[in-house]
Amino acid sequence: MVKKLASRLWMLGAVCVAWTTVAPLAVPSPGQLNAAAQAGQGGTAFEGARLIRADGSAPIDNSIFIVQSDRITQVGRMGEIDVPAGVARVDLRGKTVIPALIEAHAHIGWMKDLINSPDTSGYSYENILDHLDRFAYFGVAAAFSAGSDWGKIPYQVMAEMNAGLHREKARFLMAGEGLSPPRAIGLMRHAAYSVTSEQVARQAVRELAGKGIKIVKTWVNSQPGHERNMPPEITSAIVDEAHKQGLKVLVDARGPMEGVKHALRAGADGFAHMFNQPIDDEFLQLARQRPHVVFMTTLHGRRSVYAPWLYPPNALIRETVSPQQIARLRNAVANGQLPADKDPWPASMERAERQNVAKLYSIRARIATGTDGGGNGADRFIGWTVHNELENLVSAGMSPGDAIVAGTRIAAEFLMLDDLGTMAPGKSADFVVLNANPLEDIRNTRQIARVYLRGREIDRPALRAKWGYSRQGEQLSSQ
Repeated sequence: MVKKLASRLWMLGAVCVAWTTVAPLAVPSPGQLNAAAQAGQGGTAFEGARLIRADGSAPIDNSIFIVQSDRITQVGRMGEIDVPAGVARVDLRGKTVIPALIEAHAHIGWMKDLINSPDTSGYSYENILDHLDRFAYFGVAAAFSAGSDWGKIPYQVMAEMNAGLHREKARFLMAGEGLSPPRAIGLMRHAAYSVTSEQVARQAVRELAGKGIKIVKTWVNSQPGHERNMPPEITSAIVDEAHKQGLKVLVDARGPMEGVKHALRAGADGFAHMFNQPIDDEFLQLARQRPHVVFMTTLHGRRSVYAPWLYPPNALIRETVSPQQIARLRNAVANGQLPADKDPWPASMERAERQNVAKLYSIRARIATGTDGGGNGADRFIGWTVHNELENLVSAGMSPGDAIVAGTRIAAEFLMLDDLGTMAPGKSADFVVLNANPLEDIRNTRQIARVYLRGREIDRPALRAKWGYSRQGEQLSSQ
């Protein structure tokens, strides 16, 4: 492993040297890296777009922002910023720019070729990196793998990311092994800590801290088929020890509500999933008293992967999901195994989730995008679910602008990614160029023209060619 890492570091150094020898481009073409920005010689001015900064301020029409190396250095309106000599210029008139999105709750590395696997055979180093490519393709700058991280492989990827490798991919963050009740250990959690006592819980948290983990994951979930309900006293021990170690705690919490309230009182920092039981006034009062807590939604209904975009397949799906997977889902719909218009979840659950989001939104609680994307137990396509979740948030009553903040700034803050989430001087140059305005229709976040991560344009055509799905998928569109 050391030799492999050393080799990759050497290759990265060689690439960096190669970047510094490239002359600045006058106008970078789509899919071409901005050599001037990478070399730090002048940088690049992006001009004319509607700029949504995701900081709560109004959009800037006819904007200009300057990127030098991998950082944003200036942001403003055309004519109000002096453009330094020697910069390249990119004309974005007619486009909208948003910060790159953040996936704060995913399960990375499990679905091979995005087809569910009944075992661990799909989980691999190559598959994790492929998923990070898919996130990047969808304009997602960072993704957090929440408690299903298995073996040494994810730690290798995390170490390589920290060493500066894989800069063309989405950032990989993880909770490592989750802290689970013993009876809930199973696939995707078979490597989790089996927590039987407060002492075991505290030791597990200390071990995770020693591995470089910053956010630990546990469960308060009594949903049938998904029972992972940690006893209250152990939840308290997990939170207490995590905070002593300087870590955050993310609770996968769909109910019961008394257990969720206990986790909130104990000091949990975030909640994954939206509770499928109604939030009462007591819970809202607890949430008001803890304004730092983040609620990740993972809504059902319009997040459905089954329809309506299977008839014909949405372009982003054709480009990133195998025709075999699309055909499998279509057959399931045709055979009545899956509903044609929404997820196979009770309508009462869907209503409760949306009502809960509306209640949290009414008190200005911190809501973030966390979709449960990936994994091997559902067809939650990497990257796609983040955009669908933005649509969900708007359908639950949030404004498009606030939904974008949830998918950028709030999610980045929860993950302690201080250089992501907004378009401002000093931030990493991670942003998405859109062909349409998402403030008019949130689904326009899917109208992706270009993606930039760390100041470099992602070569999306090369990724499409690597996956090779588009041409095959066109045949499905006409069937």
